[in-house]
Amino acid sequence: MINRLRLSAPPREWVNGSSTMTLLAPTPRLCHAAPMASPDPVAGGFFLVAPIVIGFVIGVIRGAAMEGALIGAVIGLALLAIVWLVDRRRQRQ
Repeated sequence: MINRLRLSAPPREWVNGSSTMTLLAPTPRLCHAAPMASPDPVAGGFFLVAPIVIGFVIGVIRGAAMEGALIGAVIGLALLAIVWLVDRRRQRQ
Protein backbone atom coordinates (compact mmCIF):
# COMPACT_ATOMS: atom_id res chain seq x y z
CA MET A 1 0.00 0.00 0.00
CA ILE A 2 1.32 3.44 -0.96
CA ASN A 3 1.57 6.03 1.76
CA ARG A 4 -0.63 8.87 0.46
CA LEU A 5 0.91 11.43 2.76
CA ARG A 6 4.29 11.10 1.05
CA LEU A 7 2.83 11.58 -2.42
CA SER A 8 0.71 14.60 -1.61
CA ALA A 9 1.88 18.15 -2.25
CA PRO A 10 2.83 20.42 0.65
CA PRO A 11 0.08 22.64 2.02
CA ARG A 12 -0.44 25.89 0.14
CA GLU A 13 0.37 27.92 3.25
CA TRP A 14 3.91 26.51 3.25
CA VAL A 15 4.54 27.25 -0.40
CA ASN A 16 3.08 30.76 -0.42
CA GLY A 17 4.17 31.71 3.09
CA SER A 18 6.25 34.82 3.61
CA SER A 19 9.08 32.82 5.18
CA THR A 20 9.35 30.63 2.08
CA MET A 21 9.36 33.62 -0.23
CA THR A 22 11.97 35.33 1.93
CA LEU A 23 14.24 32.30 1.79
CA LEU A 24 13.88 31.85 -1.96
CA ALA A 25 14.31 35.50 -2.85
CA PRO A 26 16.32 37.39 -0.22
CA THR A 27 16.62 40.39 -2.53
CA PRO A 28 13.80 41.58 -4.76
CA ARG A 29 16.14 41.71 -7.77
CA LEU A 30 16.35 37.91 -7.99
CA CYS A 31 12.65 37.45 -8.68
CA HIS A 32 11.50 40.83 -9.86
CA ALA A 33 13.83 42.05 -12.56
CA ALA A 34 13.32 45.23 -14.52
CA PRO A 35 10.50 45.11 -17.04
CA MET A 36 11.33 44.07 -20.57
CA ALA A 37 12.34 46.81 -22.98
CA SER A 38 9.72 45.72 -25.50
CA PRO A 39 6.46 44.09 -24.42
CA ASP A 40 6.27 42.07 -27.62
CA PRO A 41 9.62 40.55 -28.61
CA VAL A 42 9.55 38.25 -31.62
CA ALA A 43 9.84 34.55 -30.85
CA GLY A 44 12.23 32.76 -33.19
CA GLY A 45 11.99 29.22 -31.87
CA PHE A 46 9.93 28.09 -34.83
CA PHE A 47 12.71 29.18 -37.17
CA LEU A 48 15.11 26.93 -35.28
CA VAL A 49 12.92 23.83 -34.99
CA ALA A 50 11.25 23.79 -38.42
CA PRO A 51 14.48 23.56 -40.49
CA ILE A 52 15.79 20.80 -38.22
CA VAL A 53 12.64 18.72 -38.70
CA ILE A 54 12.48 19.44 -42.43
CA GLY A 55 16.19 18.63 -42.81
CA PHE A 56 15.72 15.39 -40.89
CA VAL A 57 12.81 14.32 -43.10
CA ILE A 58 14.73 15.14 -46.27
CA GLY A 59 17.75 13.33 -44.81
CA VAL A 60 15.69 10.22 -44.12
CA ILE A 61 14.43 10.24 -47.70
CA ARG A 62 17.98 10.59 -49.03
CA GLY A 63 19.44 8.06 -46.57
CA ALA A 64 21.41 10.51 -44.40
CA ALA A 65 19.14 11.60 -41.56
CA MET A 66 21.91 13.00 -39.35
CA GLU A 67 23.37 15.12 -42.13
CA GLY A 68 19.92 16.50 -42.92
CA ALA A 69 19.28 17.38 -39.28
CA LEU A 70 22.68 19.07 -38.95
CA ILE A 71 22.19 21.10 -42.13
CA GLY A 72 18.74 22.04 -40.88
CA ALA A 73 20.25 23.09 -37.54
CA VAL A 74 22.74 25.38 -39.28
CA ILE A 75 19.99 26.93 -41.38
CA GLY A 76 17.77 27.26 -38.32
CA LEU A 77 20.51 28.98 -36.33
CA ALA A 78 21.07 31.41 -39.20
CA LEU A 79 17.35 32.21 -39.35
CA LEU A 80 17.22 32.57 -35.58
CA ALA A 81 20.14 35.02 -35.67
CA ILE A 82 18.39 37.07 -38.36
CA VAL A 83 15.17 37.21 -36.33
CA TRP A 84 17.14 38.23 -33.24
CA LEU A 85 18.99 40.99 -35.11
CA VAL A 86 15.78 42.35 -36.66
CA ASP A 87 14.03 42.29 -33.28
CA ARG A 88 16.97 43.99 -31.61
CA ARG A 89 16.99 46.73 -34.24
CA ARG A 90 13.21 47.15 -33.88
CA GLN A 91 13.53 47.55 -30.09
CA ARG A 92 16.13 50.31 -30.42
CA GLN A 93 13.92 52.46 -32.63
